[in-house]
Amino acid sequence: MSVVNSAKLKMIESNKYGNGSTKYKASRFCVAPMLDWTDRHCRYFHRLMSRHALLYTEMVTTGALIHGDQRRFLQFNAAEHPLALQLGGSNPRELAICAKMAEDYGYDEVNLNVGCPSDRVQNGRFGACLMAEPALVAECVAAMVQAVSIPVTVKSRIGIDEQDSYQELVQFVATVADAGCRTFIVHARKAWLSGLSPKQNREVPPLRYDMVYQLKIDFPLLEIILNGGVASLGQAEAILQHVDGVMVGREAYQNPYFLAGVDRRLFGVADETISREHIVHQLIPYIREQLNAGVRLNSIARHILGLFHGEYGGRLWRRHISEHACKSDADESVILQALTFTAHDVY
Repeated sequence: MSVVNSAKLKMIESNKYGNGSTKYKASRFCVAPMLDWTDRHCRYFHRLMSRHALLYTEMVTTGALIHGDQRRFLQFNAAEHPLALQLGGSNPRELAICAKMAEDYGYDEVNLNVGCPSDRVQNGRFGACLMAEPALVAECVAAMVQAVSIPVTVKSRIGIDEQDSYQELVQFVATVADAGCRTFIVHARKAWLSGLSPKQNREVPPLRYDMVYQLKIDFPLLEIILNGGVASLGQAEAILQHVDGVMVGREAYQNPYFLAGVDRRLFGVADETISREHIVHQLIPYIREQLNAGVRLNSIARHILGLFHGEYGGRLWRRHISEHACKSDADESVILQALTFTAHDVY
């Protein structure tokens, strides 16, 4: 088994941010980067429910940033902090340039995607296919670390295709850690690069939490964050007995009120849990501001459909927003009207 240089890791440790307001780092609980979901409107909404969770952008490719509209991809509201930018790419020089953009825009972390299994991503030679090239990933990380002072992290799978042994995972982590990566977010499923869709790759390969737990034992100076299959705060608490952090994806998006208990249960904050109704009223000023800036209501409203998931009036809430938020003249009154359907006295 490769041995990671302890002195180097201790040096990297000093470069890792803390959130400053609790005894825990923000990375103790993270909301996963999710393509087409975790845009700036979604993140603002999520931040209303947890002040301390680490939020991630959707994956942004280096090509989009270097050749496209930087502001479109990088702008965010200051309320979203702590916030990480996830990059997709495999060219060290381009990744370094984009990491510097992230730092200049004020992101708290920059993350390299080594976990997405889609064909489109593979064709660009990034995402999960990079797990087959740990030396290249290390070169990319080294270039990014050299370019910025914010943390550079890696999100990976436990393996790909037939390269799924624990020994191969250890070699990948050790190689990349030696290049300066201190934090690894590990989706505890391997990825099949052909034969399964991205959706199937999130569900079909079995979860192997034991492999991620063993990584923490074998690399005690690294920060290990587990991703995959987490659907409750009780489950997250159990996982945190073995690793440094938990990353939650679909559950946080489809049942966003899940996030309202995060600060109290996982960060030790004594604040009372915010109600769903209060969250809606806190969001209204943001909606008005965005509408005045030319944003369509549906761009924001689509992210809040699950707020009353499993609650009284939840179906009517979702239906009303789905039917009316897409209209060209839709404004915040659509959301306020939908809220009335969740009151127990409407019938």
